[in-house]
Amino acid sequence: MAKIVKVKDVLIGEGAPKICVPMVGETLEQLKEEATYLRTLDLDIVEWRVDFFEHVEDLEKVKAALHEIRSILANVPLVFTFRSAREGGEKEINAASYVELNRTVAETGQVELIDVELFNEEADVKTLVEAAHKHNVYVIISNHDFHKTPSKEEIVSRLRKAQELGGDLPKIAVMPTNTADVLTLLDATRTMAEEYADRPIITMSMAGKGVVSRLTGELFGSALTFGAAKKASAPGQIPVTELREILTVLHSHS
Repeated sequence: MAKIVKVKDVLIGEGAPKICVPMVGETLEQLKEEATYLRTLDLDIVEWRVDFFEHVEDLEKVKAALHEIRSILANVPLVFTFRSAREGGEKEINAASYVELNRTVAETGQVELIDVELFNEEADVKTLVEAAHKHNVYVIISNHDFHKTPSKEEIVSRLRKAQELGGDLPKIAVMPTNTADVLTLLDATRTMAEEYADRPIITMSMAGKGVVSRLTGELFGSALTFGAAKKASAPGQIPVTELREILTVLHSHS
């Protein structure tokens, strides 16, 4: 049985997949407005996609913005994510800045989770996992392929690697080129969840073709799904209200 990750009052890995909604504001004002709006939605977790933030390279401004977000979303678990351009994000920063940014935020104690990309230098990934865990912050170790869906074996291998490196929530998102790719992702999820995972995992097939994968996590083994508030941060995200309704229906029949 995969262990559960408990963030505030949210149990990831138990029951229906939990809903995470990204914040994509570029300015402090936009972020405050967005956080206030998110308070009105039926969501479980909020992800701050800091790569959208105009002052992402100024650590003091990042911390100040985080403080504002946290004060508005006091009881909601927060994921801090800098998504690199090579994995579908808005910006690229060097490895040293990436490590410093994530470590600094983990040390603030104002986030429950940080997202660390699997394809960084292994030493950097380990450094960040260690720093986060020291401050009781969980780590999502993630990988995104916006061009294709790797083989089932490769998907499982990446998720296992994320688990080996100490990721509390191994995550992979892949792009389908056809419907068979969606089945590959779902089958890889099932195999990982049933045979290898000793913790919750997060998987998705993106865009329109992959939408089904964002809904059937409870059946195949993905514990978290991403929904859109006003603006999606990745192709295929469903508006939160619809997402909750569908997940509830699927859960009640499972």
